[in-house]
Amino acid sequence: MVTASFDELVKVAGPVSRETYAILQEFLVEFQRWNRITNLVAPSTIDESWSRHVLDSAQLKALAPEARQWVDLGSGGGFPGLVMAILLRETQEARVHLVESNRKKASFLQAMVGRFSLQAVVHPRRIEEISGKLAGIEAISSRALTSLAQLLTLSEPLFAAGARAYFHKGRDYRREIEESAHAWTYDLLEHPSAVDSQGVILEISNLRRKAR
Repeated sequence: MVTASFDELVKVAGPVSRETYAILQEFLVEFQRWNRITNLVAPSTIDESWSRHVLDSAQLKALAPEARQWVDLGSGGGFPGLVMAILLRETQEARVHLVESNRKKASFLQAMVGRFSLQAVVHPRRIEEISGKLAGIEAISSRALTSLAQLLTLSEPLFAAGARAYFHKGRDYRREIEESAHAWTYDLLEHPSAVDSQGVILEISNLRRKAR
């Protein structure tokens, strides 16, 4: 049984309605049901789904409370993109773009968008095929996808249009920052994770490619 506390959610995400909290709980049940059929996340993390996946994703809401137009790269099982779409379901003109090339995972995402009537669009395509075609994006998210340097390459067109990124990273994030510095300069804020003592959210803006 996964313990899902409303107070925990508010602590990491900021103000959340009871209805949205109830939908997140229902989503978690659906996620666990789908995960038994389609490998969305590692089975070893299922017992900690509320904290490790939902709360870890929800903390982005507090970091970018004004952002309404999001794109989530490599959405997988919906973290953080679907969680953000649920948190933004009562926000006027909000939209979350979920980019996931794996067809089974994209099918799960589409089912959840329909089930909960979310303001979200699923793009079952590779990131490089879609990132230059999305207009008005304010925030970019990605979790457990690839290295920071590769994330910056994939999302460069979105930064060019003025977006700001919120990338989940683990204990080796400083090495990834150093490696990305070979090709990129950017403004960086490091937010300690509200859920994982060894994790951070890297807030990146003003991305610029270094001259060769």
